[in-house]
Amino acid sequence: MSIPTIDLSLAADATTRPDVVQKLRHALLEVGFLYLTNHSVEESTIQDLIDILPTLFALPDRVKESVALVQSPHFLGYSRFGAETTAKVQDEREQFEFANELLDRYGDGSGAGGMTRKLPLYVRLQGPNQWLASEELPHLRRVVEKYIEALQDLARRFLDVVTEALGLEAGTLSAFTGPQDRIKLAHYRPAAHATLDAQSQGVGPHKDSSGWITLLLQASDPSIKGLQVLSKDGIWLDAPPVPGSLVVNMGQAFEVATNGVCKATTHRVLLPPGDYDRYSVPFFQGVRPDLTKDDLKILWGHFDKEKWKTRESEEGQRIDSPFLRGNFDTWGEAQLRTKIRSHRDVGRKHYADVLDKYINDE
Repeated sequence: MSIPTIDLSLAADATTRPDVVQKLRHALLEVGFLYLTNHSVEESTIQDLIDILPTLFALPDRVKESVALVQSPHFLGYSRFGAETTAKVQDEREQFEFANELLDRYGDGSGAGGMTRKLPLYVRLQGPNQWLASEELPHLRRVVEKYIEALQDLARRFLDVVTEALGLEAGTLSAFTGPQDRIKLAHYRPAAHATLDAQSQGVGPHKDSSGWITLLLQASDPSIKGLQVLSKDGIWLDAPPVPGSLVVNMGQAFEVATNGVCKATTHRVLLPPGDYDRYSVPFFQGVRPDLTKDDLKILWGHFDKEKWKTRESEEGQRIDSPFLRGNFDTWGEAQLRTKIRSHRDVGRKHYADVLDKYINDE
């Protein structure tokens, strides 16, 4: 099996759109991942972001730690190498997490922490960013916000084609999205002990719980691999960088809404040994935090499993998916639980009241 490529520009032409829709339907049902090309995001917007990454991660630790994730109840900010855990193993990556600003809730953001503790659990991930002091990297915020805005537009356009490919009325799926989309600026380096037989875990096997659709920019030289996708047959497939493309996969909420017809595909990053830096930027299209599983079940009549045949590998079925399994009523709380399990220092500081509950939930 290979990962399909979808040329999004062909969806704008009435004569070629049906072929795009058919290919996309196959990608969603049979693969779960795809390369998206000719997506109309300006090359300069992407290149500006790629260019800033080495400078950003080369900043002194004290500068990066000034916006440490542990300071944010919204899990927005910087986390160092080994600070995140996936599949019970530490990940060999450092990262900055940002989102589109929701200043209408917090004003200038100065009182966000105190206000967050008064909000229901399912909305507490929504909040303001932490930005480095302007003198450290003056154009960082402009570059990041421009990229987020461009990806928000792309995600909306792509979701329109997805909606058609699944035989739904226009606007059906977009009603589940918003109000806050997120990105990660991620930097990977293989561990010193990595060998051909024991590669480093950049990030362990998982299904995306941070959004509806994930649009991934692999921002390194095409020779630097790492991303792998689990096929329906249980085989790990390399997904190397393809210049000019974004890698697309669907999140856990999408799997719920489609009654399991479109699986949230399992993926990981394995780092071969060597002396190199790998950069990637996933964009997560937001899901309404108040959504319940019953809200998403509204489409289950359309996605009758007797008519829509689907399958998944045994390994994929074992991946931690608390919302899929119905452990939490709202999407927002299920996502919060996942974040706390991955970043337990943030949980101890801001969520002591539910920390044990989430950590011990298997």
